[in-house]
Amino acid sequence: MMEQIVLTIIIPCYNEQVNLEHGVLEEAYSFLQTLKIGWELIISDDGSSDHSKDLVRRFLNGKDHLYLLENPHGGKPAAILAGVNQARGEYLLFTDMDQSTPLKELEKLLPYLNSHDVIIGSRLDRKNAPIYRQIGSVVFKQFRKLILLPEINDTQCGFKVFRTSLAREVFPKLNYFKDNDVIRGWRVTSFDVELLHIIQRRGITIKEVVVDWEDRDRNQRPKKGYFRESMEMLKEVIKVKCNDLQGKYRNF
Repeated sequence: MMEQIVLTIIIPCYNEQVNLEHGVLEEAYSFLQTLKIGWELIISDDGSSDHSKDLVRRFLNGKDHLYLLENPHGGKPAAILAGVNQARGEYLLFTDMDQSTPLKELEKLLPYLNSHDVIIGSRLDRKNAPIYRQIGSVVFKQFRKLILLPEINDTQCGFKVFRTSLAREVFPKLNYFKDNDVIRGWRVTSFDVELLHIIQRRGITIKEVVVDWEDRDRNQRPKKGYFRESMEMLKEVIKVKCNDLQGKYRNF
């Protein structure tokens, strides 16, 4: 019988059939079996329209402490929040299905588990990423640092650990859940910036740890919308700054 659950791993899933077929869950599960702390893994599906859920169900069959949440399509933050609300661990990690940051990088974050409520992965480089994405990430980071979280190098790495009680308090406060936008298809957001900003406003120290990252996403995301999405992300950061100047995070 597994010991008390300390860590919940949440992997949001939206049309990840190609990555799943390449064995990303097998790789993650193999590492989890080496962990010395109690864990559970939640795959939080975001209304996938391909065969992702069937593949996840097949993989989970007969395995303990692995779960599938089936949610209506609401975007990545909504899928993460659904997992947060179901988490039984004292801490939780959310990470991406493509495993561009392999789950084994968790070993670099675990030493800080008892001393910090928030530990985030940070990418020094983006191996194998298309040049336009590398340039875009640099532009976004420099712009974001000018107006928010200047001491944090990488807000967008999808590899973050939170104390579960804190995550449950903060996630529902995000503007993402107040805008009432209808979410269609794949959408990139900068919700991480607002999330970390709210946490920092509470006086909570955010520990940043360098992790390995290599572009392993085998999905063909739409390239033509990249620059439009980048502009939307920059607008979201500006909105967070405006909200901050208006005092909207004062009682968060």
